[in-house]
Amino acid sequence: MADFLHTMVRITDPAKSRSFYGALGFRFSNDMDIVREGQLEATNYFFSIGDHENVLELTFNHDDRSYELGTAYGHVAIGVDDLDGTLTTLKDEHGIEPERPPYQVRDGGSRICFVRDPDDYRIELIERSR
Repeated sequence: MADFLHTMVRITDPAKSRSFYGALGFRFSNDMDIVREGQLEATNYFFSIGDHENVLELTFNHDDRSYELGTAYGHVAIGVDDLDGTLTTLKDEHGIEPERPPYQVRDGGSRICFVRDPDDYRIELIERSR
């Protein structure tokens, strides 16, 4: 049997990313330094959400490599209890606005919208049914 363990994304500012994902309800679990041949290469930051442990790994590389998102990445979807409240928090605390106003997927369906995290990864926010 297989289990989904985690998703890893590279980040450029650990403090901004930790704060952003915290505002979405992720709990910081722990961090782990990756040392190779005596050099600090990367730091991994692990986050949990709900009953799911360590499902998000944010990796900060300590060198000067740059990364591009590429065109294959789509988005990560996160369920929230209060979409409007979450968007207010993201705007007030991080200056982040949705790509377009929230909308209902279909009659009686969930309200959703998309935002970008501090490293420009696209995040879909889905309001859970009340």
